[in-house]
Amino acid sequence: MDYAAKEKDADFLMNQVFKVQQNWSQIEAYQEFSEELVRAVVAEGGRLATEVMAPLNEVGDAHGCQLNDGEVTTPPGFKEAFAQITEGGWLGLTGNPAFGGQGMPKSLAGLIEEMFWAANSSLFLYGSLTVGACLSIDAHGSAEQKQTYLEKLYSGQWTGAMALTESHAGTDLGMMRTKAEPQADGSYRITGTKIFITSGEHDMAENIVHLTLARIVDGPKGTKGISLFIVPKFVPNADGSLGPRNGWSSGSLEHKMGINGSATSVINYDGARGFLLGEEHQGLAAMFTMMNYERLSVGLQGLGAGDLAYQHSARYAQDRIQGRSATGAQHPDKEADSLLVHPDVRRMLLTQRAYVEGCRAFAFFAGMQLDEAKHMGDERAERFGQLLTPVVKAFLTDKGLEGAVMAQQILGGHGYVKEWGVEQIVRDARIAQIYEGANGIQALDLAGRKVVRDGGKTLKELLQVLADFELDAGHAPAVSEAFERLRRVTDSMIARSNEDANLPGAVSADFLDLVGMTLCAWAWGVMAQRAGDDDFGVAKKQTARFFFARLLPRTVGLEQGLMADSDVLMDMPEALFSA
Repeated sequence: MDYAAKEKDADFLMNQVFKVQQNWSQIEAYQEFSEELVRAVVAEGGRLATEVMAPLNEVGDAHGCQLNDGEVTTPPGFKEAFAQITEGGWLGLTGNPAFGGQGMPKSLAGLIEEMFWAANSSLFLYGSLTVGACLSIDAHGSAEQKQTYLEKLYSGQWTGAMALTESHAGTDLGMMRTKAEPQADGSYRITGTKIFITSGEHDMAENIVHLTLARIVDGPKGTKGISLFIVPKFVPNADGSLGPRNGWSSGSLEHKMGINGSATSVINYDGARGFLLGEEHQGLAAMFTMMNYERLSVGLQGLGAGDLAYQHSARYAQDRIQGRSATGAQHPDKEADSLLVHPDVRRMLLTQRAYVEGCRAFAFFAGMQLDEAKHMGDERAERFGQLLTPVVKAFLTDKGLEGAVMAQQILGGHGYVKEWGVEQIVRDARIAQIYEGANGIQALDLAGRKVVRDGGKTLKELLQVLADFELDAGHAPAVSEAFERLRRVTDSMIARSNEDANLPGAVSADFLDLVGMTLCAWAWGVMAQRAGDDDFGVAKKQTARFFFARLLPRTVGLEQGLMADSDVLMDMPEALFSA
């Protein structure tokens, strides 16, 4: 499946829009990352995505993974491609240099991740879960645990997985039944079953390290009694070499709608040896270090799907001749004109492009907040990063699927058959709205925890910071109006929530959409101002013009809907839902 890495867009964001070298010069850990070095990193990441990962995308979908006698086999070529990813050090891109990581900025890594997701989401899942596991171990592990696991995970010699979900519990982790029994040697015996475990078992690494949530026997009930454990496939010896096979196995592989090249297992823990990560009964805090990374990364998965879909449909629209222009034949020497003479086709393509490029910009800004929070101790940047995480996860994955469906529509019947590849993009994109916390959970987190709980303080501070960016003069009034609309809706939501406990949940999805649209408007205002007069710049300016004329007005309807109270949802008796 053809994919072109967006190196020029990456360069534009880093060096024209956000001028990151100025920020990085203030961070000691980043001062060695010159403009030339960063361009080389992006170029090599793009080469890996286009030449190694993308050609295996359809292969992974067609072959899937196989389970035989407890062993999982990945699709042809995956193991060799994953070796190239790991040999290049890509899993340790932002990792702790003390254990073999490269310590690069998260904002830069986000651009690389998007390329990898777009090129082959099934293949990159094996890497993404490993990066998340490294973050949790680095943040919460003992010195011995870091020494044992991090270098091998960064190198890809071992890989990581996250084991949360149980069939009866889903999002309600307080109902978890997997138990952990303390042992005399300080380890724990883990017993239970987890479902939907991405990369839980496969053949691409010599060891697989599960970060597993379980309840210590006789511990507190509910979420307060959950602890996090390192449960490796092979228990390491004292010298770091592989020891005995641990007591867990892949009971089955899930039969999925998409991402077929990614092994998703039911994992049975039968007295497996586990090692406490962090403190007893503090498992959720430790797990959310990994989960929050995965949520940002999954947002980039949605963005990558949207960009891949746009590339396919734009190429098709240029090449496909069908009908004539309403203003007369544009290519009288041909049987018909290209699809690009039809306004509705252009509407769909520009919608895809406007969301992809706008979302890429504000996702990059979110990565910058994480960098500043980590290395500059910036408390405000920390709050901005937490606020933006659910928006990046949910808005980007929603728009990614929307763009994939539009691409399918542009291709018509060809979009519905496998040979053209777009139907795979639709299937692969769908999961991103569900896993790592379904988008409804992200919206409730944003509205309830991140905005109502702090009285809108952090969101309003963010809008003040964004207002200081220089905007294109023609679009600045529209951005200011969008900011004011968001402030107005936020104040109303907070005030009404004091009397209506259901209000945040009732309006949360639309509220997140409004925040995402407002951030896109700001991003396009900045990008239009910074764009030049070459073809690249003209395309930016024209796409910005479309966004402000055709997409941003949707926020007017969102505001009206957000003014409704929760009773329009909650007054209907439960029994009537079956009527």
